[in-house]
Amino acid sequence: MKQILYVDMDNVLVDFQSAFPKLSKDIFDKYDGRLDEVPGIFSLMESMSYAVESYIKLSDIFDTYILSTAPWENPTAWSDKLNWVKKYLGKSAYKRLILSHNKHLNHGDFLVDDNIKNGVDKFRGEHIHFGTPKFPNWNAVVDYLMKKVGVQA
Repeated sequence: MKQILYVDMDNVLVDFQSAFPKLSKDIFDKYDGRLDEVPGIFSLMESMSYAVESYIKLSDIFDTYILSTAPWENPTAWSDKLNWVKKYLGKSAYKRLILSHNKHLNHGDFLVDDNIKNGVDKFRGEHIHFGTPKFPNWNAVVDYLMKKVGVQA
């Protein structure tokens, strides 16, 4: 049986800041401090470097899911995130998107996430803290996970 791997979207698979240059100054000012509430912002985002290739590679080895939180005050975020997954990850992530504000309710072996909030700090498996010195990028994450399961990268 494959081990279960969850991967966060924002700043792990998806480059949140890649949407900023696509926003008008008026929108940027109106939503200052809460840019995740801008309608449609998640549809403007691009993937993090090597995120798509890494997800697809890992999905061959792990039972892989996307586990993300969508802002409660931005109803377009839910559909935008689904459409992003379809566009960038296609069949490798078919029906593999879970949106939750309580990530600890999902049981698995690993969670790649850049935060410790929304239940990440209570996740029962191993939290791979993306963007930290130990896991600064996708290459480090893939190398680590492949070694954990005894597969050469």
